[in-house]
Amino acid sequence: MNTIHTDIIIKNIKEMCIEANYNLSPDIREAVKKSISKECSTIGKQILEQLDENLVIAKNDSIPICQDTGMAIVFIKIGQDVHIKGINLEDAINEGIRQGYEEGFLRKSIVGDPLLRINTKDNTPGIIHYEIIPGETMEITIAPKGFGSENMSRVYMLKPSDGIEGVKKAVIETVNLAGPNACPPIVVGVGIGGSFEKCTLLAKKALTRNINEHSKLDHIKNLEMELLSEINKLGIGPGGLGGRVTALGINIETYPTHIAGLPVAINICCHVNRHITRILR
Repeated sequence: MNTIHTDIIIKNIKEMCIEANYNLSPDIREAVKKSISKECSTIGKQILEQLDENLVIAKNDSIPICQDTGMAIVFIKIGQDVHIKGINLEDAINEGIRQGYEEGFLRKSIVGDPLLRINTKDNTPGIIHYEIIPGETMEITIAPKGFGSENMSRVYMLKPSDGIEGVKKAVIETVNLAGPNACPPIVVGVGIGGSFEKCTLLAKKALTRNINEHSKLDHIKNLEMELLSEINKLGIGPGGLGGRVTALGINIETYPTHIAGLPVAINICCHVNRHITRILR
């Protein structure tokens, strides 16, 4: 049995909220840099160069990459042999978010009621997903999600007869309808299977996967590659001003589903696809 105190959890989540908002993961940074040479549009190339410069400034000056520092999405994998000591775990997670957004001078964007719209003033509560896993460690992933791109995401409850072509149509349609509103170049997370709520969680988790790592399932890997190519033929381009680089990557996650359904969720993220993972032992 491994004991992890909530003070440690709070400290790590605080640091992760700040780090994720100041620095993109290496795969996304590299994808932005490489996309410059791929872009054929002059203005598209200029936009990509500005985005790359912005990443350098944010890292060197310790300032947020984007003014929308997002809603804190937290994935917690807890080993079944972990004993959590201290305050309630959910309170600890939200305390870490609060400290991170205050000490990191990150914009507080969360309202306490979706209709009354009163700001909570500390960017809490976060969205927390728990998973019990074997072992004595706790894995924490923080993924601050901006809502310019979040608002462009969609769920389709397809019929099984729609098949793979229906999935392709749903993804392309979603990206096309998003156009410039999702702040391209984008990263696309797709969830296929499960139920109404499960496919959306799969799509969100897909955004946290390294964009250079394809699915281990050959048919899904091929689908990822085909869809990325098709998306980049849409001509939306950087900033929505035309060009070849509309998406930097697409990740697809799947799950078993019911014989009568084919749920598909498309979660779009702009190039500021922030996520960071730490393992507590």
